[in-house]
Amino acid sequence: MFHLLDIIGTMAFAMSGALTAMNKKLDPFGVFIIAFVTAVGGGTLRDVMIGRTPVGWMLDLKYVYVIIVGFLLALLFRKKMDKLRKSLFLFDTIGLGVFTLVGLEKGINVGLHPIICIAIGTMTACFGGVTRDILCNEIPVIFRKEIYATICILGGIVFFSIKRLVKSKSKQND
Repeated sequence: MFHLLDIIGTMAFAMSGALTAMNKKLDPFGVFIIAFVTAVGGGTLRDVMIGRTPVGWMLDLKYVYVIIVGFLLALLFRKKMDKLRKSLFLFDTIGLGVFTLVGLEKGINVGLHPIICIAIGTMTACFGGVTRDILCNEIPVIFRKEIYATICILGGIVFFSIKRLVKSKSKQND
């Protein structure tokens, strides 16, 4: 389940990065680099922080292929996406939600405390976008009035609350 979510988040962030780069009038190589960094930046930071090297996308080329497809889709359908002004917001939102969960799960899998898992989930979700914005000479969206990081943190708290509730219910049924 989380592998599929990881692929969906990678695609969404690759498209988000590509759209941002195209709006900044970068050439195709620049668009690809921004798409790539946006898609794997947070996961790369997470993997390095939890001591998982080489990082995930280096071990599984599927992520590179997904980024290439996202980049090409953004290039091919840019005009249609430009008409949908909220495309960038939509792809960012999908990526943030998915990568928060993926980061939380990776933290849990290595035995980290829930607070650290929430931090790892938030960084996984936000760091690719931070890098995208910095490379595109923008103040990162999460440092402005947007509440992306706050939503990631709250989502992590809800995730652990539900997980704890399910765990206690299953113990009661045993």
